[in-house]
Amino acid sequence: MGKRHIATNMNPLFQDLNPAQRQAVENTNGPVLVIAGAGAGKTKVLTHRIAYLLQQGVPSWRILALTFTNKAAREMKERIEKLVGGDAARDLWMGTFHSIFGKILRVEAQYLGFDANYTIYDTADSKSLIGKIIAEMNLDKDNYKPNAILNRISNAKNNLITPQAYLQNTDFHKHDLMQRVPQAGEIYQRYVARCRQANAMDFDDLLLYTNILFRDNPDVLVKYQERFTYILVDEFQDTNTSQNLIVKKLALPENNICVVGDDAQSIYSFRGAKIENILNFSRDYPNYKIFKLEQNYRSTPTIVEAANSIIAKNKNQIPKKTFSEQSDGEKIQVLNADTDIEEGVMVSRAIKKLADTGVNYSDIAILYRTNAQSRIMEEMLNKLSIPCRVYGGTSFFQRKEIRDMLAYVRISVNPKDNEAFARCVAYPSKGIGATTMEKIQTLAERNSLSLWEVFLNIELANDVFNKGTIAKIVQFRELLQSFSADLLVADAYALAHRIFTQTGIQKDLEADDSIEGVNRLANVEELLNGIKDFVEADENADAPYLPGYLEKVALLTDMDTENTDSNNKVTLMTVHSAKGLEFSHCFIVGLEENLFPSNMFGAPSPNNVEEERRLFYVALTRAKQSVSVSYANSRRIHGSITAAAPSRFLQEINPAFLAQEQRSTFAGFSRGGASYGSSFSEKFSNSSFSKPQFTGFKKPQNSSKPVIPSTFTPSNPSDLCAGQTVVHQTFGRGYIKELQSDVAVIDFQVGGEKKMLLKFAKLQII
Repeated sequence: MGKRHIATNMNPLFQDLNPAQRQAVENTNGPVLVIAGAGAGKTKVLTHRIAYLLQQGVPSWRILALTFTNKAAREMKERIEKLVGGDAARDLWMGTFHSIFGKILRVEAQYLGFDANYTIYDTADSKSLIGKIIAEMNLDKDNYKPNAILNRISNAKNNLITPQAYLQNTDFHKHDLMQRVPQAGEIYQRYVARCRQANAMDFDDLLLYTNILFRDNPDVLVKYQERFTYILVDEFQDTNTSQNLIVKKLALPENNICVVGDDAQSIYSFRGAKIENILNFSRDYPNYKIFKLEQNYRSTPTIVEAANSIIAKNKNQIPKKTFSEQSDGEKIQVLNADTDIEEGVMVSRAIKKLADTGVNYSDIAILYRTNAQSRIMEEMLNKLSIPCRVYGGTSFFQRKEIRDMLAYVRISVNPKDNEAFARCVAYPSKGIGATTMEKIQTLAERNSLSLWEVFLNIELANDVFNKGTIAKIVQFRELLQSFSADLLVADAYALAHRIFTQTGIQKDLEADDSIEGVNRLANVEELLNGIKDFVEADENADAPYLPGYLEKVALLTDMDTENTDSNNKVTLMTVHSAKGLEFSHCFIVGLEENLFPSNMFGAPSPNNVEEERRLFYVALTRAKQSVSVSYANSRRIHGSITAAAPSRFLQEINPAFLAQEQRSTFAGFSRGGASYGSSFSEKFSNSSFSKPQFTGFKKPQNSSKPVIPSTFTPSNPSDLCAGQTVVHQTFGRGYIKELQSDVAVIDFQVGGEKKMLLKFAKLQII
């Protein structure tokens, strides 16, 4: 195809591009990898590149641009229209993977046995259908949770594993047996069949069936290969196996493909994202060109260099050196609190100081690793009348699992609370169905009674309900009465914990091992931690009961504030949610081992730690002007105060970019946690928690005696693996560097590196 060449030195498209950005825009032919550091203007490059292609005479309908959000696609298209005019960009194929491939599937549906008007099931639809299949198969509902099964199915589809392949794979079968869901494969098979019967696809099907369409119909694939002569992919580090395979097929044979991303911001492996897609781009396209956008226009040099010092510790990466030409900016503040409550106080007071200097609350964000951490931050901000919002519109106390727990608290205090009562009847399942509740509602309305009062007199309605239904209602009624009877006998935490265990909420949440399920359980445990704090607070010593706690929570969840600007609020969010956003001032909280980096996935592996480090890199690079990081010496976990060690990531920041550590001085807030009186590096070196697992231990000075736990019990050799921290009775603490068959290479505090036969070593896992 002939092209109209324009003198680039006169082209207005290049006026606001730096040299690296301009090169990435101009080189339109062949495979191109654009590594775009945080704040480096990747969206500008993508939009200008498309505008340049249009300017060079490429028809808009021949350009395919894939994004991960509809918002990103919409904003990019608006920018392109401003650059080249609306008509020129009108027929661009720009959108999310799912929207673009869904559009293709509607045209080609007959090849797959679907009608063009197929329905797209959302998550709720899918879980509902899976729940019906589980019921039809008479499977144990405690083991077979729709959400957990849906996650299994989703992971399979994103790795191009069909139901037939799943059922034939012995490894999957063994894993399902271990998880007590041996019939997961059959559920998958039935689910796919029922979707077909309903002429429906779920979101994962839009990717899976596109792959199947192109695999089984070469002529259809050629049709779209010839149509899309230029392909662009945004956030390439977030693509999964299925998405990458489709893109590779479509790009053939010319391979005019441009992918933009940052391997240092690959943080979604739990959703199936494969960092290997961007790391192996050079292998997939040997004649590729690479352009690195390294100038950060967002953050100060201090923040950029601190982030560089962190990410440099990762082995699996594409090297780059980001820089900023702004003024140096403030050094990173390190806040050390005695407890997690004090951490919330320190952060809240620091935010108040910023506001006093004229900073808008909306320019401030608190970033954390897990949703459960928002509870304390919300409470402490409220104490100082600082307006805040939890990103996504769901505050800690508005999450379903928290509302479910508090509903039981509410009806224990006030059984006539119909809204809470209906919620408790519905969850967890008690065999009291919708039809029964409709009849109870009718009786209540007819006799001007509350739902609870109908339950109290249910035996009088034996002409309406059968004996089995009455027995279930009586059983539930007696459970609620036992809670009410202890309102002013058991303290708030003891009674709340009883509610958690005896209602079945704990069992239900623990049965869901998906990421979402783990987070929901953590949120309820964090609620219980808050109730424990209420009980132990001096101000509640005379009345540490649930009615007082409920009143306190009701005040906290009232989001009314004297500030009339509803948008001027501090943002609270997880680091995952913060990706792609920016704030003038960021507070990164909970920088502790086993929290950040997280131990959610069990013993840390090198790959997990590298992803956690990338997550911390993302957190740092959200800030434009200042960053504060904080950690606590103790944190309440599962209702008990547990000593905490500073995160290895704190030690990895180049100290030249850190301000002097600020320590807790809030004695009145103390919960009995340890007070170390030393810097975080000293605490990290002396802590009983795991040390960094890939840099070796700091050896204690002037000491040849190892520190041995008071109780020593050797672990089973088969449980040992590389990266674990262990104790030996002679050499003390050490970490396993390598595991070769039955021999371990261990770096000890005393004695240094040693090779040991596992069956004779007698090592205790820490």
